[in-house]
Amino acid sequence: MPKLKLCEILDDKPVKVTVEVPANLHRDLVAYAEILGRENNQLPTDPSRLIVPMIERFMATDRGFAKARRAAHLNRARGISRGSLPRSEPSFEQG
Repeated sequence: MPKLKLCEILDDKPVKVTVEVPANLHRDLVAYAEILGRENNQLPTDPSRLIVPMIERFMATDRGFAKARRAAHLNRARGISRGSLPRSEPSFEQG
């Protein structure tokens, strides 16, 4: 059996966010939860509990995000904040 990218889902204090997903994605989440439960000798978890670990895993392995995040941390460490960078002001046309 192929190794899944997620491991056991741990309990953590949540922050409520409401998300609507397409029906086909929900079916895939249900199937994933069933397979994950079998691999960990547990009952299938609620598919909605998979979303956060999947997003965390995605963000942890996104090299572009990691690079941008490091750059932002370096800029903050150097005292360069978004407010100190030149910004273009929005233009409003009167009609």
